[in-house]
Amino acid sequence: MKTCFSTSFLYLITCFIFIAEGQQKGNSYQSEALQIKQISPNTFLHISYLNTDDFGKVACNGMIVINQGEALVFDTPANNEASIELINWLEQDQNVKVKGVVATHFHWDCLGGLNEFHAKGIPSFASDETIALAKSAGYPTPENGFKKKIILKAGQLKVINQFFGEGHTKDNFVAYVPSDKVIFGGCMIKALDAGSGNLEDANVGEWPITVQKVKSAFSDAEIVIPGHGKIGGTDLLDYTIAMFQ
Repeated sequence: MKTCFSTSFLYLITCFIFIAEGQQKGNSYQSEALQIKQISPNTFLHISYLNTDDFGKVACNGMIVINQGEALVFDTPANNEASIELINWLEQDQNVKVKGVVATHFHWDCLGGLNEFHAKGIPSFASDETIALAKSAGYPTPENGFKKKIILKAGQLKVINQFFGEGHTKDNFVAYVPSDKVIFGGCMIKALDAGSGNLEDANVGEWPITVQKVKSAFSDAEIVIPGHGKIGGTDLLDYTIAMFQ
């Protein structure tokens, strides 16, 4: 029997139902410093704020994956206050163990709150390149490095962390949650209608090539989280590619 509903559409409807149920159970959080929103069965968006000289107060996105009493955090909130709130929400409100925190590149909006995670004994992960650049910049530094790819787990769920090439920075990599079809693109991926942003450490020539590799590698993705701005679908990947071609 033919149907007018695509698999992608049905998946998104399922996510919306699950999110609505989750919010009724308290699987969200909001304060002046931090917001947490569920976006799929096991994946959450966290939003914190960074005060900058060039762009003013900027909302910064990160990702949380929760499964079977364990959590992974991708990019810390932008400051210590919001990082403490996030850790407390996970450990106290959600009653989960934070297995690790991942910094997807070396800029402050990815690891500004890292010391709060270290103070709680939470292991941190990043690429070897990110660790070297963070040290050079005098920023909080992740402890555990990898070269091109590492798979981490929250409960039974795998999260693929992989470097595909330069773009926003020379070290930027993405995280992919296969079970939920969610890509966390960090600052390498732009929200729809966003501008080019901070290009100080960018490789503009390689940027669209790198994002095309991400799109090809995770072709079944349904939800894409950019580093700043609203989440969306794979149209965010296409938008980013077109911006820098």
